[in-house]
Amino acid sequence: MTAAYTLRDARPEDMPHIVQRHKDLYSTEYNYNSHFVDIVSQVTADFIANDDPVRERCWVAERDGEFLGCIMLVKDQTTTTAAEPSTSALSEPESPYRTAKLRLLLVEPRARGLGLGRDLVSQCTRFARSARYERIRLWTNGELVSARRLYMREGYRLLSAEEDDSLGVKVVAETWEMEL
Repeated sequence: MTAAYTLRDARPEDMPHIVQRHKDLYSTEYNYNSHFVDIVSQVTADFIANDDPVRERCWVAERDGEFLGCIMLVKDQTTTTAAEPSTSALSEPESPYRTAKLRLLLVEPRARGLGLGRDLVSQCTRFARSARYERIRLWTNGELVSARRLYMREGYRLLSAEEDDSLGVKVVAETWEMEL
């Protein structure tokens, strides 16, 4: 029997496909415009440019080489603090990045119902804890009901919500956060 799916670290050559699948799915299912594709493209370009496997990861879910979904966890560059000096020559210096961002969760329609979304979100949480982040933050939209349900079950709480039309349709943009 073939496993439902496997998770692997993404490779740079996966990024164009990740962008394309976001474009295809979100334009078809939610009528998002090219601004959304620009955001996804920038997130993937930044991920490749920063290349910090100790603090950032992207996972691809696949079955028999077929793409089923993805998720990314990166440093939140907007919430840095000054690094504190080490108290011992043997201890590691404190990272200025205390907050991670969950990005680009996508589950292909044919893979929905397998528990893949839950596994991808949990993978991010485990990695964030091992990378010693204090919290994870994410941005989503109110109409993404299944994703919001996954975030709630994982322990995220809604911080803010506001109407936004930058994606070509009116949405309720939401910021969620989970303390680790």
